[in-house]
Amino acid sequence: MTADVPETVDQEKLLKDFKDRLQKMVEENQQMAQQIRKNEQQALKLQGAIETLEYILKPNETVDEVSAE
Repeated sequence: MTADVPETVDQEKLLKDFKDRLQKMVEENQQMAQQIRKNEQQALKLQGAIETLEYILKPNETVDEVSAE
């Protein structure tokens, strides 16, 4: 096809394609947002576990020493 020949696109089809693409992107964004929420929850749990273990296992202390207190 040469550059001199204009390309015509059915506007109805173009509109439908755009709407379909938009819908897919919205759905994908919702899935990603849900995954982010799950990851944030898991990260908070891990952070809490790390902080707890760091508190229990302070330098120069063992688990037995902390338990005896």
